[in-house]
Amino acid sequence: MSVASQPIGRRERNKQEKLDRITTAARELFAERGVDDVTTQEIADKADVGAGTVFVYAKSKGELLLLVQNAGYAKALEEGASAAEALSDPLEAVMSIVRPVVECNRTQIENGRSYLREIVFGDPEEPHHRDALALTIQTEEAIAAVLRRDRRVEPGRAAALAHVVSAIMFLSLASTFNSQATVDDIVAEIRGQVQALLPI
Repeated sequence: MSVASQPIGRRERNKQEKLDRITTAARELFAERGVDDVTTQEIADKADVGAGTVFVYAKSKGELLLLVQNAGYAKALEEGASAAEALSDPLEAVMSIVRPVVECNRTQIENGRSYLREIVFGDPEEPHHRDALALTIQTEEAIAAVLRRDRRVEPGRAAALAHVVSAIMFLSLASTFNSQATVDDIVAEIRGQVQALLPI
């Protein structure tokens, strides 16, 4: 039997079950009250684990937020990249990647803004922070792949444009000016700026 086909041991199953319970508890509490108004003790109680166990999986409340938000971001990015494949218009394809990410980030506005702060200022040595940074890179790669379809756009320029689009998106989401803006408002703002960048 190969290593890959061996069943997961009881210890690993228990670890995964605890992580799932902690993630679910944190997600529900953060959605109900916002990350700032939830304690790690409340998360531990809801997950039915000791407070110390929570810190085995995430060393801070910020890391817990990253853990929770990363799952939604990954799903949103997958949805957007899949939609982009069916679109020939570069602007529409880019925006099909951007919109689900914006929607995900705005599910609970303050959590979304805190998530962005954690990405920028968090500890890159922490695993959930690394995962968040990897998602930002994957976002840029998905956008660059769309832009490379246009033969006028060299691969290096596509990567640079994708980086700028990503920066526009994250700045629009993090902006205090947009703290109460709707998803449609933010998407429209991003669209206007992206349209000015693209060679169309």
